[in-house]
Amino acid sequence: MGFTQKNNRRGLMADINVTPMVDVMLVLLIIFMVTAPMMTQGLDVNLPETTSKSLRQKEEPVVITINRAGTIMLGKIEVDQTLLQQQLAAMDITAREQPVFLKADQEVAYGLVVAVMATIKAAGFDKLGMVTRPLDEIKR
Repeated sequence: MGFTQKNNRRGLMADINVTPMVDVMLVLLIIFMVTAPMMTQGLDVNLPETTSKSLRQKEEPVVITINRAGTIMLGKIEVDQTLLQQQLAAMDITAREQPVFLKADQEVAYGLVVAVMATIKAAGFDKLGMVTRPLDEIKR
């Protein structure tokens, strides 16, 4: 801002000097133009092509449910921990490679859930998944 003389009076000039702002914008534009191609580079990978069909998935996964009362269900059959381990151990080797899904009510004691998880691991199943509800479904 500067002073001007108009009719021998001094007043303030209300113009903004935009030259420094344009200089800064040009420098930023150059920086973005130089760095943008570096950000989009990737690694070229030539993946193999195949005509085989996808692998068949197991139709019905092993699901173990613990209800609010602490009852353990293997599929639709009520079992205790000893019978659960026997039933799981009796399954063939290919079934043990499939994941086991554990559904436990939120009111069930933590110790019971951990004990059932230990029983599943002791039966030879390494893949264990916990089934939960999405947060937005709980809020409804």
